[in-house]
Amino acid sequence: MKSIGKIFLTGIFTVLPILATVYLVIWLLSTIERFLGRPLLFLLPDDSYRAGMGLVAGIVLVFVTGLLMRAWLFRQIIKGGEELLMHIPLVKGVYKALKDFFSLFSNDSSTELLQVVSVQLPGSEMRLLGFITRSEFSDLPAGVGKEGEVAVYLPMSYQVGGYTVLLPRKLLEPVDMSREEALRFLLTAGIKAQAETPAAAG
Repeated sequence: MKSIGKIFLTGIFTVLPILATVYLVIWLLSTIERFLGRPLLFLLPDDSYRAGMGLVAGIVLVFVTGLLMRAWLFRQIIKGGEELLMHIPLVKGVYKALKDFFSLFSNDSSTELLQVVSVQLPGSEMRLLGFITRSEFSDLPAGVGKEGEVAVYLPMSYQVGGYTVLLPRKLLEPVDMSREEALRFLLTAGIKAQAETPAAAG
């Protein structure tokens, strides 16, 4: 019975991540199809719309936007739109939070923002991984950040939460790890499936 139970649990832990991933991908694609497909129904002649056109339109829209972001004028238009959103009380908080979250997956390493760092706790050998979120405090009330300090976000595993701490820069050690890898490591508490041994692979 123990062997049967172990086999069943192994099956569950193998199938569930796959099913969850497939479900999320299908949900995302379906949402894009519905969102962009409806406008196409009004733009295209009758009976010319085919399933999948909304998804194709989404891919084209993203690609064209990325292409246009190379133009100075288009970047200024986007910047103006962002400034407009930042003047709307409720919207600005949601937009800023989402923009900061998605920037975790950016490969832009030219900026210190969201750099992965290791924090050594004073008086112990314990280290925490986090992201630098701010090094300039001039726009905040006096006393929030001191000279030589940076703000570091320390995510908590298995939940959306964490701590924002202000630390002297000297306590930080840069980590050669992408933001995506660091976030995945932190949110899963560092758990990784055991690598397959050569004997098992054979």
